[in-house]
Formats: sequence, structure tokens, C-alpha cells
Amino acid sequence: MSKENIIRGQVYVLEDNIDTDQILAGEYIKINPSSPEGYAQLASLAMCGLPEGALPFIDEEKGKAKYPIIVAGQNFGCGSSREHAVVALGASGVKAVLAQSYARIFFRNCVSTGEVLPVAAQKRLCDKLVTGDSIEIDIENQTVTLLESAEKYPTDPVGELANIVAAGGLFSYARATGRIK
Repeated sequence: MSKENIIRGQVYVLEDNIDTDQILAGEYIKINPSSPEGYAQLASLAMCGLPEGALPFIDEEKGKAKYPIIVAGQNFGCGSSREHAVVALGASGVKAVLAQSYARIFFRNCVSTGEVLPVAAQKRLCDKLVTGDSIEIDIENQTVTLLESAEKYPTDPVGELANIVAAGGLFSYARATGRIK
């Protein structure tokens, strides 16, 4: 199992069908995430496509997310297949997204880049939590605990995906496990 069996922190709560344009507007895919400057710039732009009036996601002073966990409903990451959306979330400090379901390509990009762990909630927690609440995701025991009330909810098994994300993505994991040189 991953070194990070427990992910704990405050949540940023969203609803259904959050698309990649809301996570990172298409105009920013020209930013090169392989340079430290580009990576930092993507961090500061994470969730920049949310509607006006949405609670701020990025701490303007730090240029990073105020919240290490995003909680959402169904179909998180729908839209285009751009990896930049996942990279922006990871660069901003997001450790996990806890959603009912994911767009297939977004889920794959989370794993292949190693930026963010996608965890599938078995219950609709986006209706139960509000932004700023604190939770604990226990990867090994497949539970989410709401820290204020101690209520526990099940998640789907993450399995080897946690190790792949912890290793830094698919290629890093393959190298670390001797599958490629």
C-alpha cells in the first residue's frame, strides 16, 4: 500500500459534472508544466473556470489551494482529455478528489501523471459536506471519516492505484517496480 494511507484535510465541495474547463480553462494549456515556473503558474490557476461568485479555491498569497481534498458528485473531470487540468490540481496542492464518479479520461490522467488520487465515494458526500469541513480518507480501510461528527462512509477500493500515484505516476511506478528500465 502507498506511503500515504491517510489523506486528511479541509474539503472544497463541488456538485456534478465539473468539467476540465472549470478545473483549468483551455487558454492555459499552452503553459509548460515541466518547468518550475510553468508548474507554479498552473498551481495558481487551478479551478479558475468556476463561475463568478464561487468561493476562492486558491490562496492568493501562497498561489496554492486552500484545500487538499475536493469533494464532488458525479462525472468529475468531464470534458476534454487534457492532462493540464490534473497537473494544475496536483501543483496547487490537491492530494485527492473524492467523487461519486469520474470521467474515464480524467481518472486515467490522475493515475498516469501521479498528481492526484481519485477516490470513488459510495455515498453522495457533496450534499453532506460544505467547503471548509475536514475529512480523513483512509485508503487501506476504504473509508471516509467526517472529522466533526466521526461519521464514516465507504469508498470503492483504490488498490494498486494508490501506489502508482504515490510513485509519481505510471512511468515512475513502472521504473520503481522494475517493469521498465
